[in-house]
Amino acid sequence: MVRQRHFYGLNHLHYLTTSTYRRVRLFDSDLFKHNFIAVLGDLRTELGFRIIGYVLMPEHFHLLLWPSDVANPSQIMRSLEERTAKFILKNLRHNLHFAWCGRMLERVTLPATVHDHAHFRVWQRRFYDMNVWSEMKRVEKLNYVHGNPVKRRLVSSPDQWAWSSFRFYALQDSSLLAMDLLP
Repeated sequence: MVRQRHFYGLNHLHYLTTSTYRRVRLFDSDLFKHNFIAVLGDLRTELGFRIIGYVLMPEHFHLLLWPSDVANPSQIMRSLEERTAKFILKNLRHNLHFAWCGRMLERVTLPATVHDHAHFRVWQRRFYDMNVWSEMKRVEKLNYVHGNPVKRRLVSSPDQWAWSSFRFYALQDSSLLAMDLLP
């Protein structure tokens, strides 16, 4: 498999996406969705990057962000994935009396043939990262992100999906997470 080249340090907007391991629908849980948003907001404060757009889907997410001098997209993704994975695994383990938690924990359990230091994996090992070079591409990616819940038939219009930046732009709703406007 050919590795994708990343262009960091060029002061560009980045489009990032990744999926959960085995595309497990962990984010059907409101608790996990709220944690993801809180962690993303905390990391923005800690690492100084700007969030231009996002959507959190049941088994993946898309981000449009502007990295800072403190952290590049790989560092941001690593921190986001580590913190959310720890929270998810802790909650699944402590709530095994709920059938859903047991099923989800089983789905993220690594097979015995995998020689790894961990027994579980919440996120895929790699993520997709693309530099966004133009305003046209930014608008294209933001529209794609906002249209994702509709395309997947989770809702009939983007404003019905709370876990996206669409509500910030269209309805001035920053109750979950405010976006950083570009200069």
